[in-house]
Amino acid sequence: MAVRNRRRVGPESDSSPLDVAHSMTDRSDASDSDHVVTAFLRYRGEVLLLRRSDAVGTYRGQWGGVSGFAEGQPDDQLLVEIREETGLEVSPADVVRSGRPVELDDPDLERSWVVHPYLVDVDTREIEVSEEHDAFEWVSPTAILASRFPADVATDVPDHEAWADRETVPALWTAYERVAPTVRSITADDTHGAAWLSIRALEVLRDRAGLLVSERAEYRADPAGEREELAALAGRLLEARPAMAVLRNRVNRVMGRAESEAGSGEGAADADAPAVLTVALETIDRAVDADEQAATTASDRIDGTVLTLSRSGTVLAALERAAPSRIYVAESRPAREGIDVAERLASVSTVDAPITVCTDAAIAHVLGREAVSRVVVGADAIQPDGSVVNKTGTRAAAIAADSAGVPVTVVAASDKISTREGVNLESGSREAVYDGEAAVDVVNPTFDVTPADCVAEIVTEDGVIEPSDVATVAEKLRALEGWRDQ
Repeated sequence: MAVRNRRRVGPESDSSPLDVAHSMTDRSDASDSDHVVTAFLRYRGEVLLLRRSDAVGTYRGQWGGVSGFAEGQPDDQLLVEIREETGLEVSPADVVRSGRPVELDDPDLERSWVVHPYLVDVDTREIEVSEEHDAFEWVSPTAILASRFPADVATDVPDHEAWADRETVPALWTAYERVAPTVRSITADDTHGAAWLSIRALEVLRDRAGLLVSERAEYRADPAGEREELAALAGRLLEARPAMAVLRNRVNRVMGRAESEAGSGEGAADADAPAVLTVALETIDRAVDADEQAATTASDRIDGTVLTLSRSGTVLAALERAAPSRIYVAESRPAREGIDVAERLASVSTVDAPITVCTDAAIAHVLGREAVSRVVVGADAIQPDGSVVNKTGTRAAAIAADSAGVPVTVVAASDKISTREGVNLESGSREAVYDGEAAVDVVNPTFDVTPADCVAEIVTEDGVIEPSDVATVAEKLRALEGWRDQ
């Protein structure tokens, strides 16, 4: 086993050794400090960094997130700063995470700061900067670390060379780490769909690889140790959501490709941090494109009255781009993520169709009484035999649709095809269904399995896949798993 002589900072940790000199997380009195909010706006796995102009009083010419003084409650000031500095209107629902404040002293300015970090998802790169900034870029968060990369590595990693000479505001990476996705946040997320979570898993790998690359400036390069550490992290990600094939396939693609490329030339080496970082960046772009193309392909097939359930980001995007005449959304108990979908569709200007929410128990009633043209659902996994693992309620909806003669369309990127024959179905908490004191048991499965013969079509980024062809795609994806045996 390789031994690495360095302080390890994992994805669950709150700080980086690179910024520990700036951070004062043990301070007991921050009453004399200036409180500021810093928002990392995220789109397609990248974050918005802005260069501070001469119109501001501090850190001119340095790059940071959307920031401003928190004169009142930081949560309230956050939305104001985003609107004023980018022109984007975001809602509290777009705020993915807030992090523990970063406390730091700046001896040059003789000022103390308390930075309240946030991560906010947005749906566009188009912004209008205020006079407080004179430039902006959408980049991987690991660009924050590029000034600490060895020169040859910064040149090799896509889009990082330009950042090697740029200065960021103090402790920017520490602030980002406190809101960045982690294995823990992916495991605990019961709101977002599998495709969304798979991108977060890739971000976890990307961020750790970037941190390891930056540490090479202080410690000797240790490719074998980096490979061991990243492989262990990938293993934890694979275990985080075992029912989500797309997460497994995309993590396997990063590690498998990095392993293959590192070992393909003369003087073969380990799949070290620079290799994993480069492949992770490419895989995030590939994954986002696949999810968007699957949604676009499906949108061309959606018309009339449709019914959906749960919260699939790919299905949501398809419905936003399609032109249905009416949309029924099952509430998807116990988390009721269908309500969020209905509200989102109601707020989108391109959706003109009336939107009706129904209880899960009323799905069969709606399919039997209303002129529903199609049931459209996502998938957490598609089994090699063509059966579909998705949010509990999908099986009942598909069987009811089959009985009513309504076709069921599954919308998913091909990465959601599972390489495993078995099914690992997760369960939700007991309290989500019943928190009383009576001696009763609770069954709260998160997913169920819809038989292949109840599915009319599977729409992917490559078009429609017939159930009989799923096994062929699964075999190709299985080839990505070999890195775990090395």
